[in-house]
Amino acid sequence: MLVLGIETSCDETGVALYRLRPREGAASGTQRSGLLGQALYSQGQMHAEYGGVVPELASRDHIRRVLPLTRQVLETSGCTLTELEGIAFTEGPGLAGALLVGASVASALAYVLDVPAVGIHHLEGHLLSPLLAEDAPEFPFIALLVSGGHTQLMRVEGMGRYQLLGETVDDAAGEAFDKTAQILGLGYPGGPAVSRLAEGGRSGALKLPRPMLNSADLNFSFSGLKTAVLAAARRQGHGLRDLQIRADLARAFQDAIVDVLTAKALSALEATGLERLVVAGGVGANRQLRERLSDSAAAKGYRVYYPEPALCTDNGAMIAFAGALRLAHREPASRAFSVRPRWELDELIPV
Repeated sequence: MLVLGIETSCDETGVALYRLRPREGAASGTQRSGLLGQALYSQGQMHAEYGGVVPELASRDHIRRVLPLTRQVLETSGCTLTELEGIAFTEGPGLAGALLVGASVASALAYVLDVPAVGIHHLEGHLLSPLLAEDAPEFPFIALLVSGGHTQLMRVEGMGRYQLLGETVDDAAGEAFDKTAQILGLGYPGGPAVSRLAEGGRSGALKLPRPMLNSADLNFSFSGLKTAVLAAARRQGHGLRDLQIRADLARAFQDAIVDVLTAKALSALEATGLERLVVAGGVGANRQLRERLSDSAAAKGYRVYYPEPALCTDNGAMIAFAGALRLAHREPASRAFSVRPRWELDELIPV
């Protein structure tokens, strides 16, 4: 099954082409399988002027990008529209206007080509993205989903079978990165900029709290950490103009985030008795987080799986992959489409 995936949930337009691998023992012919090609356009520079995503601007830019990116992916993959056997699009959660762009384009193409279209949950795409790697984890596993809008720990038994173990009670980790970047004058998007600055920071030079590190549950809280960064910056006063001081503050912030995420993820593994941890979402590309999680997990006999860094952010590949899996098990009966700006994972149909 050859599936086109379209992702337009926020400020990145992603398009990808995925061919579902044949079942073991089935004839595969000469066709390539797996991820055949992808293209991604980020609106980060456009939104940087405003310090965050402007929904109307995001929607308009998706309109400009989605069809040219689709043509680009088809050309580089050596495929044509008429070869498509299904189309997947991000149905939610996300910005309503941005979601409508991808949903309407995908549904129109599916109607013209007379192929099925399926709406994909954005977070399910992230949760399944590590399965695109050659060394993919087997079910069940614990998933740490950490991004600009979500920080959650999930028990994943299979596709569509997700149990929420813990989540942030206020700000997500990625949002805290963006706010810290603003405080430090690094602009938007903030995560990569804070991480680069933290590389030059001195460990332990500044101290910040670890919110809910020792709580009896698996929930997170990062709003207090964000406030602590602001207070620390104000205490420094004019000293914050010094690059080393800013780097120390960035390092202290990143250390706090990494400590909390690592401790909670290991607690989830211990509580469930599972031995595999999957990390997904934009913050999952953070080098320090990867190193700490991998070392700490290995010391306890656990194993951690990550998507490729390019697949940590929003992308069309994860939508095409999840769409191929779902289309292989069911065909949408209706040509109607919808978007769900708010959509809980436990509403998904298990496969």
